[in-house]
Amino acid sequence: MDYDCHCHLSAREFEQDLEDVIQRSREAGVKTSITVTEEAGEFSRVLQLQERFPDLVSPCFGVHLLQTSGGLERRSAMPQDLDAARSRFYVHRNRLVAVGEIGLDFTPWCALTQRDRDNQVFVKQLDIAKELDLPVNIHSRSAAGVTIETMKEHGISRALLHNFAGKLRVGLEGVKAGFFFSFPPAVCRNQQRQKLIKLLPLEHICLETDSPSLGLQRHERSAVRNEDIALSCRYMSEVKGVSPQKVQVITAQNAYRIFSKAPKT
Repeated sequence: MDYDCHCHLSAREFEQDLEDVIQRSREAGVKTSITVTEEAGEFSRVLQLQERFPDLVSPCFGVHLLQTSGGLERRSAMPQDLDAARSRFYVHRNRLVAVGEIGLDFTPWCALTQRDRDNQVFVKQLDIAKELDLPVNIHSRSAAGVTIETMKEHGISRALLHNFAGKLRVGLEGVKAGFFFSFPPAVCRNQQRQKLIKLLPLEHICLETDSPSLGLQRHERSAVRNEDIALSCRYMSEVKGVSPQKVQVITAQNAYRIFSKAPKT
């Protein structure tokens, strides 16, 4: 499948069986994994992964709007979280392929966050991406319209909106702006996404796993977590009425257009 455009290989869930996960990923045809981070505590781990698997792991740095601070409970990201990590984006700029995972989330369960503060952390990272000439890897749950408008206002030209679930009208605005959209295997069980995927141009679609989450089974975080990207490819093929080979080729081309610093497969 060439590119997995959004995955979390530096997540703690992979500490015990990472070698197996990497092997299964390769067997599934993934040649480049765009590996996002959510907290500064992951930055060193994702760089270590790149050192171990330089042909596969393409690292991103990002401060997500929700933070765990080493515990189980999540809290809203603070500007201080980004300020403390900001210099590391610049120190490691030559190793990064994108800034992410960053973005906005307006779902009710995310009510503990403060929208003004979330937007501040988001915009600061958009500015970092522009300064470093890097694309952004975006979370936009229930906030697609605001997220896209914010990126346009701040002059972002290369963006991937992962697990996109916005309205078609909003998605087409993103297409006009030159943005791309990726979909994990979980879309195979979501009929509401079918129309969206059908009508978004294939030339603006990429594949992702979002592993260890968003597999075919609901709430799946099983030991088999990173080889199911082929499900996304086959589903795109069925919905679009084209061959899986065409989906594979075009989505890989799209991925390289966004993540131009990643190894070309």
